[in-house]
Amino acid sequence: MAYKFIDNYREKGARKQLVETLKKRGIEDPAVLKAVAKVPRHFFFDETFWIQAYKDIAFPIGDGQTISQPYTVAYQTEVLHIRKGDKVLEIGTGSGYQTCILLELGAEVFTIERQENLYNRTIKVLPYMGYRPHFFLGDGSKGLPQYAPYHKIIVTAGAPFVPEIMLKQLTIGGILVIPVGDEKEQKMVTVIRTGEHDYEKIELDTFRFVPLVGDQAW
Repeated sequence: MAYKFIDNYREKGARKQLVETLKKRGIEDPAVLKAVAKVPRHFFFDETFWIQAYKDIAFPIGDGQTISQPYTVAYQTEVLHIRKGDKVLEIGTGSGYQTCILLELGAEVFTIERQENLYNRTIKVLPYMGYRPHFFLGDGSKGLPQYAPYHKIIVTAGAPFVPEIMLKQLTIGGILVIPVGDEKEQKMVTVIRTGEHDYEKIELDTFRFVPLVGDQAW
């Protein structure tokens, strides 16, 4: 894929309009909106399709995966309640757009991707953009226990259930955000670890994600 590494008034204006769209859809966190306004989403698109980057839609990125629509990214980020310095595990690097949003909020991001083509792309593109998460290639459905615990865990693909192995990788007070359901539609679920063996589960709105594939998923 050819990338367009130009960010001028046209693209910045399109991001400003996108932020207004997200506000109308209910995104309120000013830090999340500021991050959306800053990250050049068109960098993740072929130059031919740059205009699609600032529509509130998902878009194919190859290997059967998509870059999530901006509303979904903002929604998941908002319910994570990221604080500067949070150690965050992202399951499903994908294009790397969500990764950049988390980094803009001051998180230390550990991100894992199972698709080798996507992994090879993001490890080149994100550092070029100035974003440097910890990249990993592998089965994200099992989390990344060797670097646990995490303050926050975000899953960017639809899971059939909440993997217990992920819950154990949270700090006390930590939050997991994961879409759970069938392969066509999921409920966004947040799980807060309230104690050594205690968790609070909250079901939120309905979304559609590509399936989470792995040992602890589909």
